[in-house]
Amino acid sequence: QVQLVESGGGLVQPGGSLRLSCAASGFTLDYYAIGWFRQAPGKEREGVSCISSSSASTYYADSVKGRFTISRDNAKNTVYLQMNSLKPEDTAVYYCAAVFLLSLFGGCPGAYDYWGQGTQVTVSS
Repeated sequence: QVQLVESGGGLVQPGGSLRLSCAASGFTLDYYAIGWFRQAPGKEREGVSCISSSSASTYYADSVKGRFTISRDNAKNTVYLQMNSLKPEDTAVYYCAAVFLLSLFGGCPGAYDYWGQGTQVTVSS
């Protein structure tokens, strides 16, 4: 069964850090680009970051640039999102998604093949 499972969410104070993981099962991530998305209550889902299959290309939304870092370990079939200097406006459910795509061309893909169920991130004092 093909699955993406996010983990690592939780409650953190402003200025704190979290590392989200996106683990794949039932398929190998080697040939897939991965995107991270988030959706806050009452808001539309927004793209946060993406990474190419080889890690050669990464992209970030302006709102997280300089604070978030996406990475992947294909040997572990897992992609990570390191989130530092968290702000209350980062509060959302975070999702990862995978698309069969070897390279990224100037930005994140517009469509994905598989989605995870999401992990809640709450930034609050």
